[in-house]
Amino acid sequence: MATTNKLNSTEVTATPCTTKSSKLNTINTRYTYDSQQLDDLRKRSPWTDDPKWFTSVSVSPTALVKMMTHCNSGVEKGTQKGGNPIEVMGLMLGRPDPLTPQTLVVTDVFPLPIEGFETRVIADDQDVVNHMIALGESLECTRKEKFMGWYHSHPFDVGEYSHCFLSQTDISTQLQWQRAEDPHGNPFLAIVVDPLRSLALSCPQVKAFRVYPPEYNSPIVNECPDGSIIQEEKERLEKWGNCWSRYYELNVDYFMSHSARNVMDILTKNLWMKSFGNVASLEAENIKRYPDRLASISEKLQKADVTSFTANLLNPPHPMTGSTSETSASVAPMTGLVSRESNVSATTPTIEMRKNRHAEEIKNACDGLVDLAVEKVHESITQAVKKDLFS
Repeated sequence: MATTNKLNSTEVTATPCTTKSSKLNTINTRYTYDSQQLDDLRKRSPWTDDPKWFTSVSVSPTALVKMMTHCNSGVEKGTQKGGNPIEVMGLMLGRPDPLTPQTLVVTDVFPLPIEGFETRVIADDQDVVNHMIALGESLECTRKEKFMGWYHSHPFDVGEYSHCFLSQTDISTQLQWQRAEDPHGNPFLAIVVDPLRSLALSCPQVKAFRVYPPEYNSPIVNECPDGSIIQEEKERLEKWGNCWSRYYELNVDYFMSHSARNVMDILTKNLWMKSFGNVASLEAENIKRYPDRLASISEKLQKADVTSFTANLLNPPHPMTGSTSETSASVAPMTGLVSRESNVSATTPTIEMRKNRHAEEIKNACDGLVDLAVEKVHESITQAVKKDLFS
């Protein structure tokens, strides 16, 4: 499951969106809801019967900005003290969506005065509990939504994989929340933010999770939280932590009104500096894949008969005999009309097929080589421009 915009990928109980205007209306409905439909959904609580009922999360821009700001403040606070970045935690406000009942909607977030350390953020301090109670009572007077989840950061060093996963402590915390809230019509969600990777990629690195009940085991062997199958134990642990089989990932998308999206498009249309900040070929994943891509191209070129293909281009077959121009002169006197016609019908198509196959193999290898060359040229140009502009 990727973190992409898949608003209409979930099961929809209302009329399907078939036009552009109806899709915009669906997006705008994230800002409101039918109270009676929501109450009916909470009473039915279908998520109590299906451990993987929810498939997606829709987050408001306000909630995302507040989450990222809070998580980045933990990074700054820790580094300013000369130590490691600090983990932070907050609560999320929202609801299940009556129109798309397998989607959870996050409308707002509220930071908590909690600071943690690697893979552990625990809200067990009495002052923090009192703060959460007071905050909840205050919101009951002004907001219709409920606390429906929590978020925290994993500000670890930028590596090959994202640090958006649930640790053993996170799973214990999330399971307690789900057991307390799910049966009462309030499904609970966990979101993990990787602030350092977000800064490095200039893009929010956010993933959402729900935990399986203890009695549930996935029927698919080696199934990871995102639905992929990873056979190597080491890779699973590096990517998803020790408890990779005890939770699953939900798709995350971000919603905003049509008017707000138009304003954002205008504001971001001319942000040319972003192209200098993001160099895909310098990302850790692409650096690791580069040798494999070169090896793949080399293997394709080795399989292709480049020598004979080049010879055929420089010395094409005779149109009548199917042999090359160098040999046709010696072959023609020795063959009669019937044998030449036989060569035309048999040899020429075989040579043409071989040429086409060689051409396709070499084309595929060349396409990959061109892609690598373009990436390297773009990387060099970007680095040179950045040096001239900002050095």
